[in-house]
Amino acid sequence: KQYGCKVKSQKADLRGYDGTILHSRNIMASYKPELTTRILLCAHWDTRPWADNDPDSTNWRKPFPGANDGASGVAVMLEIARLLQLDNSLNIGVDFVCFDAEDWGTPQWLNQEEHGDTWALGAQYFAANLPAGYEARYGILLDMVGGQGARFYREGISQRFAPEIVKKVWRAARAAGFGSYFPKTDGGTITDDHVPLNQVARIPTIDIIPFYPDCEQSAFGPTWHTMADDMEHIDRATLKAVGQTVIQTLFTEQ
Repeated sequence: KQYGCKVKSQKADLRGYDGTILHSRNIMASYKPELTTRILLCAHWDTRPWADNDPDSTNWRKPFPGANDGASGVAVMLEIARLLQLDNSLNIGVDFVCFDAEDWGTPQWLNQEEHGDTWALGAQYFAANLPAGYEARYGILLDMVGGQGARFYREGISQRFAPEIVKKVWRAARAAGFGSYFPKTDGGTITDDHVPLNQVARIPTIDIIPFYPDCEQSAFGPTWHTMADDMEHIDRATLKAVGQTVIQTLFTEQ
């Protein structure tokens, strides 16, 4: 609201992996809501309540700060909203959506088969309950976009459902001078908020998410779902690379 967006909340009681009812809220902020041509930017604004990938098992049931996962994506969206208000020349609409209950997936300590549908609960609800008449040209999901040493490989679901958007964004990264952060290399295939957007809402959506192929702790980086996911491990250069890339992408739209 502070940056001139029209803000709506979408509340829902969602069921977690263990039956817990999560009183969740998706938040949608619209820049130039009167325009019919729209781009969807999104990130999850919840943080996982357990550091179940921490090297110290005594931390597995503790909440962690979540500076990267997922505050970084929300931070980039807020900065983009601020810049759009300052400039105001973009002639397309932008919707910033904060998804809730993304990170309530089955904990590792249960040692049971992973079920993808226990993740991205807020995005699942949003995709099945879009605002009346809502359409977007495409979507960009920002997940863990502030980590030290992050590189954003081309993610599998993104390549399958929205390959032209991947090309567009990676091209924008190079044009903005941040091509080194977006190598033209394929990474993993990730269960994330973009899956229901593609499969249910039919909005071609890509995921900008880091891939650390040589990291023993996790392919998502050394701080993923650990107590070390704090501000000390956030790199402002990574945040800028992603934010400027998205801005570059938006301003190439006609």
